[in-house]
Amino acid sequence: MILINNHQKILVFFGGTFDPIHYGHIHLLESLAKQIKLKKIFLLPNNIPPHKKQPIANPNQRLEMIKLAIQAKPLFEINTQEFEKNTISYTIDTIKSLRYQFGKHQPIAFVLGQDALLSINTWNNWDKLLENCHLVVCPRFGYTRNFYTKKIQLWLLKHKTNDFNQLKIYPNGYIFLVQTKLKNISGTKIRQKLTSGESCVKLIPKTVINYIKQQKLYLK
Repeated sequence: MILINNHQKILVFFGGTFDPIHYGHIHLLESLAKQIKLKKIFLLPNNIPPHKKQPIANPNQRLEMIKLAIQAKPLFEINTQEFEKNTISYTIDTIKSLRYQFGKHQPIAFVLGQDALLSINTWNNWDKLLENCHLVVCPRFGYTRNFYTKKIQLWLLKHKTNDFNQLKIYPNGYIFLVQTKLKNISGTKIRQKLTSGESCVKLIPKTVINYIKQQKLYLK
């Protein structure tokens, strides 16, 4: 593992379909930024997600909803590189592309939920992730912190750190478990509410709700 200058800024990415983007995403990341003192988080919308059905909203619509949700929020920036290729959005390919773009010394971290971590061994080339980035894991209500196989549990223990500064000192290789919890808000439940005509004003920014209505998204 390469030791780098401690003053190097870490690049933090959060991927998802954002179909639609909601307060579960926004509030989580704002809380995360406050906890570990981040000034910038890059939102990384998927084009073709490998573990989910194809999003209902098309890429342009999802991109517009993200822009509306984060306007006047300087913490966030959008990275659209997965939209620029019409292939399955494998995380490892995206991270490798970022590593190539920013160089081998740049600290890069990828944020994911605890549920995703527990199934990470089903991801494409998952065992290459830590060779290219760090993982920042947010706990999720109802999920254990233990893997179901000893091999993967040992992998977690080997790479886990309780010191976020380690992620700034080294470009890759660590797993950091934060205290910020994912709220029990899911895109599936929100789409169901929108389809049935229920109010989502506490779940989605008003600007995004107005756009959804304008585009007639998530209707039966």
